[in-house]
Amino acid sequence: MLESKRRAIIFFVIAIILAAISGYLVLNKVKTLNADLGTMVNIYVASKDVSSRAIITPDDVMIEEIPKKYVRDEYITDPEFFMNKVSVVPLSEGDIMTKNILKEASSVTEANNRLISILRSDRVFFDEPLTALDRVDLIVSRNVDGEIVTEVFMEDVKVARIAKNDGDFSGVQLEVTFEEAPELIHMHHYAERFRVVKANVGQDNRPTNIENEQSTEAEATDDAEDKDETNGSREKKSSEQVEEETSEESDEIEDADSDSDENQEDQNE
Repeated sequence: MLESKRRAIIFFVIAIILAAISGYLVLNKVKTLNADLGTMVNIYVASKDVSSRAIITPDDVMIEEIPKKYVRDEYITDPEFFMNKVSVVPLSEGDIMTKNILKEASSVTEANNRLISILRSDRVFFDEPLTALDRVDLIVSRNVDGEIVTEVFMEDVKVARIAKNDGDFSGVQLEVTFEEAPELIHMHHYAERFRVVKANVGQDNRPTNIENEQSTEAEATDDAEDKDETNGSREKKSSEQVEEETSEESDEIEDADSDSDENQEDQNE
């Protein structure tokens, strides 16, 4: 009886030790897996079918969590990345949205306009770095009947976007009409030298400024004339008032003299 009880206690202690060892090993394995997988990260997937070239809205995306280990560089983790973006391919519900399938929405302001890329090269020169919405003039040098001619090709062209390479300015996208696009592309390809020069003021603004200055000058002249007329009328009124007061005083003096003469005649009688 005592021997069997002693054996049971020994087996029980051994079982507890083995259980503790196995629990320790499992815990270490879980910790290792968690360290390999990392924390959970939010990525964005399509919440419904999204057509291509349609601007992404908050209703088009939803959050899904995956281990950090499986997050790839092209996955989107910042919701600000969707601002003014469109998908270049159709998306189905549940598809992961990646940076390489989203592009900037077109910044063309009119339906008849097109964006033409002009990048810096050994034939294309930029006098200074540009920014979006700048205005530029295009000056080209080309061979005309055996002679090199330098001339202004286009004036006051809008810069829609700029291009950068490793953080440095490398070119622009110019917004031109559909009719001007072939001419610009041809000149960009075949001109011997192509220079992009920043314009100080857009042509659309110049006439407006001149008209404003002229209207301001006209208003100032009208105000001066009105002031002169007002001052003249005031001086005229003041002189008329002085004359009226002088005539009234003379009339009063004459009346007083006539009264004194009548009184003197009455006394003589």
